[in-house]
Amino acid sequence: MSRCEIVTGKKKGVVRVRVSKEEKARSRARILEEAARLFRENGIEATGVADIMSAAGMTHGGFYRHFKSKDELAAAAIDLAVKDSLERLQKGSKEGNGKQVLERIIDRYLSVQHVAASGQGCPVVALGTEAARGSKAEQAAIDRGIDRIVCRFSELIGGNSREARQKASGLFSMLMGTIVLARAARTKERVKEILAAGRKMARCSLEN
Repeated sequence: MSRCEIVTGKKKGVVRVRVSKEEKARSRARILEEAARLFRENGIEATGVADIMSAAGMTHGGFYRHFKSKDELAAAAIDLAVKDSLERLQKGSKEGNGKQVLERIIDRYLSVQHVAASGQGCPVVALGTEAARGSKAEQAAIDRGIDRIVCRFSELIGGNSREARQKASGLFSMLMGTIVLARAARTKERVKEILAAGRKMARCSLEN
């Protein structure tokens, strides 16, 4: 069935709506997108299912047609956020060698825009600490996210060798730490100072 089909029941005035697979998929995607944004902005614990469904333009009762639990939603939202974050960081960065691509990623990650837009930013830095205290599903999703990002950095550094992965892990740790400090800063000047220092150190790490 490729579209919504309205079926009138035997009882007068009773209408049953059979939702197409395509519409169900679109609804699920909206829920995931809003969950990924709200979780990063406010935290998983502080964001209720009702908040997410309202932001997605749906009723609370419809949630369980798409997810068994909030934990399942959180894990799926983290996976989506990692995918989107990586795509955003790499957008327009296909030209050049691995080092040049990484330098552009560093500049985008360590930007004022990333500091300000937590809801659209890296889910590992936004949710890593909370997820570590959360459910096993959340912990596993963050672990997958870390591995996916480190693997991509490792590829750009020069492969999947132990040395490349160690370097990639160090770079990602440096980037995350810089964003944490910048978001904690109280003035715009301090934010810019932290980001500039982070970019300098991250670029230097690519030379070693």
